[in-house]
Amino acid sequence: MILKSIPSLLTVGNLFLGVIAILMVFNEKPQMAAMMVLIAMLLDGVDGRVARALNAQSEFGKELDSLSDVISFGVAPAFIMYVVAFQDLSPALAWTVTAIFPICGALRLARFNVITSSAGYFIGLPIPAAGGVLATLALFKDDIPVGVLLGSTILLSCLMVSTIRYPNFKKVGIPRSAVWLVPIVVVVSVALGLLFESQLSKILFVPLLLYALYGLKKNVDRRLPKLRKRRKLKEEEEAAKSEKPA
Repeated sequence: MILKSIPSLLTVGNLFLGVIAILMVFNEKPQMAAMMVLIAMLLDGVDGRVARALNAQSEFGKELDSLSDVISFGVAPAFIMYVVAFQDLSPALAWTVTAIFPICGALRLARFNVITSSAGYFIGLPIPAAGGVLATLALFKDDIPVGVLLGSTILLSCLMVSTIRYPNFKKVGIPRSAVWLVPIVVVVSVALGLLFESQLSKILFVPLLLYALYGLKKNVDRRLPKLRKRRKLKEEEEAAKSEKPA
């Protein structure tokens, strides 16, 4: 019974860290808040794998995971960005952009829960990745214009509800014999996060951003041949029409 509860405990830990991130950013600790979001990403990444390793998957765990993700990777990153960068803007604009992000994240999760895809990809940018990018992007507020931060928040929101395909690494499982290593990895990650909150959060921004941009690149690469083919067919049709006798 205790073993079967481990995945849910990891998910609750994810939710706990999301709430702590919100509290920290409102207590003027944005770097630590961003690190809490990143550690929550780690817990979110292992809870499903642990559940599969222990054969403890359930609808309860699935719903709990989605609800936790909305807080940890939707609400918390949006608040981090708002507190760090948007408070000097028009309230209507700042509040709207801040609200759009978790709303799109919730829509993304709802779609994920009702659409089963086994093709090895996600449809739309996963909310943990989007939240990780937004939370760490806020730390560069002094180096990036507020307009770019606003646009980035809207772009990440749109990517979550888009049909762009992103690689799915969830099939990389954890052997049952290695489940005992998960608490050690989590504890070490928390320790490193607390010791190097500023450096690690900014370093981890890079791979998260590359993942978000990767989907855009693959989408463009997939669509370009189709656009060229359509253009070629159109040119051939026009050429055929022009060759017809009047």
